[in-house]
Amino acid sequence: MRIGLVVNDVMTEQATYTTTRLAMTALRLGHEAWEMGVGDFIYAPDGSINAIARTVTGRNFEGLTEFMAELQSENCRRERLRVDDLDVLMLRYDPAEERERPWAQTSGILFGELAASRGVIVLNDPRTMASAINKTYFQQFPELVRPQTLISRNVDEIKEFITQQQDKVVIKPLQGSGGAGVFLIREDEAANVNQMIEAVIRDGYCIVQEYLPGAVNEDVRLFVMNGRPLSEDGKIAAFRRVSKKGDMRSNMHTGGESEAVEVTDQMLNIVEAVRPKLVRDGMFFAGLDIVDDKLMEINVFTPGGLGSAAKHAGVDFTATVIRALEQKVRCRALYGRRIDNREIATL
Repeated sequence: MRIGLVVNDVMTEQATYTTTRLAMTALRLGHEAWEMGVGDFIYAPDGSINAIARTVTGRNFEGLTEFMAELQSENCRRERLRVDDLDVLMLRYDPAEERERPWAQTSGILFGELAASRGVIVLNDPRTMASAINKTYFQQFPELVRPQTLISRNVDEIKEFITQQQDKVVIKPLQGSGGAGVFLIREDEAANVNQMIEAVIRDGYCIVQEYLPGAVNEDVRLFVMNGRPLSEDGKIAAFRRVSKKGDMRSNMHTGGESEAVEVTDQMLNIVEAVRPKLVRDGMFFAGLDIVDDKLMEINVFTPGGLGSAAKHAGVDFTATVIRALEQKVRCRALYGRRIDNREIATL
């Protein structure tokens, strides 16, 4: 199986990333794994889709650090790869990280659509990924599992919503990730409300969400694959993200720490509530961020933290993901393009 993994930029990837873990596991299981940045694609004069991609020369590495060091070194195997000949193309880049390169925000999706039209299995499905590029996608899931939310750039509307919520809300950019630009407003911070609102709306629309007390210190990242909780040996891929003292953002990029978590029936009910849409949209792999009985966010671009889930569960979930890709490739070999990319994505 030949797998391509699309990232923001291969040279800025880190050893601990979930994408790195998937690539290394794919190689260990005997497959090809190529990484390419969103700026590495080529639409050739003959109509083929190509990319300048990187892989490593060996299959056995002492660890992720050694693997990434070779992938980013001059010793790596770097060549002009024909994307049309890949079995699977995984879109593993974060559009929110591309503020300095606006053209890059949709490049992976556009070339992913071209690859899918040529029979490559593209995950997650690029047609629906385009609609998930900002947080309005989240509002399409059942109200039962979402916090009350306002999306606006109107300061008066935002302040009115804050008042309705007893002066306790979370505000954040419509498009963003990693906890950037996220503020918690409490009653004692009324004097700073204008500055917080202005800091968010200067870059676009603002999301104002109902305050969930449990979100101040922690949330749970639960992985979903093919619309079901990602599991292996009876263990579900999930972990608790705990914030640093004094920082409401539990996201790992902001210094949060991970802990083991017991997956509750409440969490499984949330998965069941979002499953039909994830399946319909061809979202093969997603990360759900859960607080109590509410879903805070759904990450369908670069759900990370699979290493933390593996550490606490004692299970290699990356191998589970690669085996799922193998099954999809076998399905494509049997049925060809009679099964649409969006359907095969969650089979």
